Amino acid sequence: METNTNDTDELMDEDYVQCLMSLDTNARTILSPHNEPNLTTTLQNVTNEMEPLEEPVLGMAFESDEAAKGFYNEYARRLGFPFRVGRSRRSKGAEEVVIMKRFVCSKEGVYRKKMNNGEEGSKRRERISMREGCKAMMEVIRDSPTRWVISKLETAHTHRLGLCSRSGYLRSRSNFLDSSDTKPNFSSFSSPDSTTFPHRNLFNEGQYLMDFFLKKQCENPSFFHAIQTDRNSCMTNVFWADARSRESYKHFGDVVTFDTTYKKNKYMSPFVVFSGINHHLRPVIFGCALLAEETEFSLIWLFETWLAAMGNRAPISFVTDQNRAVVSAVSKVFPNTRHRVCKWLILSRTKQKLAHLYNTHPTLRAELESCVIESKTVDSFEGNWLSIVDRYELRKNTWLQLLFNIREKWVPLYLKDSFFGEMSPTQKMETVNDFYKKHFNSKTSVKVFLTQFDLAMMSWHEEEANSDLDSLRSLPALKTASPIEKQAARVYTKAVFRGFQEEFVQSLGYIVNKIKDGNVSKFAVNLDEDCIDTFFVSYNVTQKTVDCSCGNFSFCGILCRHIFAVLLIVDPRILPDEYFLKRWSKNAKTDFQQDIGNFFHESVNLRYNDLCSDAVRIAESGARSSGIYRNAKDVLYKAYEEILNIEKEASNKVVHRDPNEININEEITIDDAMADQLQDSERKVTNLLGHLLSSAWSPV
Repeated sequence: METNTNDTDELMDEDYVQCLMSLDTNARTILSPHNEPNLTTTLQNVTNEMEPLEEPVLGMAFESDEAAKGFYNEYARRLGFPFRVGRSRRSKGAEEVVIMKRFVCSKEGVYRKKMNNGEEGSKRRERISMREGCKAMMEVIRDSPTRWVISKLETAHTHRLGLCSRSGYLRSRSNFLDSSDTKPNFSSFSSPDSTTFPHRNLFNEGQYLMDFFLKKQCENPSFFHAIQTDRNSCMTNVFWADARSRESYKHFGDVVTFDTTYKKNKYMSPFVVFSGINHHLRPVIFGCALLAEETEFSLIWLFETWLAAMGNRAPISFVTDQNRAVVSAVSKVFPNTRHRVCKWLILSRTKQKLAHLYNTHPTLRAELESCVIESKTVDSFEGNWLSIVDRYELRKNTWLQLLFNIREKWVPLYLKDSFFGEMSPTQKMETVNDFYKKHFNSKTSVKVFLTQFDLAMMSWHEEEANSDLDSLRSLPALKTASPIEKQAARVYTKAVFRGFQEEFVQSLGYIVNKIKDGNVSKFAVNLDEDCIDTFFVSYNVTQKTVDCSCGNFSFCGILCRHIFAVLLIVDPRILPDEYFLKRWSKNAKTDFQQDIGNFFHESVNLRYNDLCSDAVRIAESGARSSGIYRNAKDVLYKAYEEILNIEKEASNKVVHRDPNEININEEITIDDAMADQLQDSERKVTNLLGHLLSSAWSPV
């Protein structure tokens, strides 16, 4: 029996799950934080030539059809073309085992427009087809139970292939780090799958992009952008991050969400976003990209480029959608980062996959989502899941089986040992989705889109500044007389304090039983006598440390209600500082460093970039109000005058230096002359700037 397939959902889901399950085996060795490569080295790694490509040949043998598929997948990825299973054949008889598979280029075949049957309400959005008659394919047949052989092969394509090199251009201050001798073609984008984008104008405005980047570079030298090109020097993928995005990452870059949902909506936009969550529980942008193709090859380039822009400091956790290429690229670029698939995307996909069951059983969806979101322990989740599956006779449902098998990749209860900044089970990591839906359609030009996005970014920054002022000017309302709640109100922003307060107040309804005495006491905490979920809290009397089996503090950075229930019994007056994460505090961004570190001994560019980073922090604090702005201008003016005096004194020292005391051939720079008096003078300037950014600063 022979069948034609078009990348069916079942096949894609199975492949995706297999990729997830092998995530831990795809890690590669990277440099330790103490031996991080500099920016130039990182970019050289990005632009290195690929290893020799193994070509398929007739008669090549594999141990299974999956091994053959894996080989062809790597071959297709390296050449830059998507493929699918175009045809398969089963043996005749009772078993009907697969005896042949043909892997074809996704541009194989010819698109035939389906005729509308004329029925009212039957109009559907016309799909854009990739097919253009390409003949490239590889067919394998089952020679024996453990041997599959290539029986037919066509390697020639009728279209231009995708990215065949890692040639890229990176803007760093004023120079391109060029990996080839060919200048990039800024007049257009090149996309191997450009026909799949109804908005092709996005890939035909390369010159405006360059003008936009140069303008941003002039406004702030810390603006970062990178361009990936193909063998014809046409732009394929673009990444950029402004100074504020890079600065925000220093404070809130522990959790990063990589959002590609814009590529999957009705416009199939190439826009992707790196985002996080700030100390007001609002989204913050860490960088954006126009990604022409979502292949592993392009994603590795994008992740490595983004990592270089963020100072080569990888996040603690990384949240993405359920995409095989993304999962594989993350495991290779961020091997020490905890990767999580977004549970909301999983549940959304489940709604599509089980639509017929949801219609038949109206309560099924609510029960499944409640099982994922509201289960308190691993045991209760697994018990609830199996109960639902049995009640609706879904043991043989492939989709639910696959989701349960990969539960450690997306269900929060299995991820409690890593920080994800998720305050409550119902919290959604907000993105720029609302902005995107409002300002983008199939006719939107790059110019209009970037202009609107810039305005939106300015609005978000202003909103964050206003929230900062609001948290500094007033304290939130308290619900108890506890000194712990008062302490938290002084430390946290109002948004975070509400989450803290909810846990604290809820703790009043819990029952605590001491099950172990001693220097380290142990307590069992339940909501009521009949509750099946029991949590165990350990309290060290000497060190004043506390820990709970629910893992809430390591997961979101806020102490849980079970710990508060115990603390109300042991009666500590205040909490140690280590239980208040700075990233949730009012002073999350006040970390002005007066230590110049190694920058004095490095290049002018490094010192320049370091000072620009400090200037961004000063500008953020100084723009909070007109009163602060006036004082900030005064402080900066005094600092600038001090710098000019230092420079003048250094120049005089060079001029009046006794030539008898030195070698007349010795090169003397201003840096050398400044070295002797740098410490005292530098302390004067940094004390002025540090005063401006200190936590004690208040609006005038």
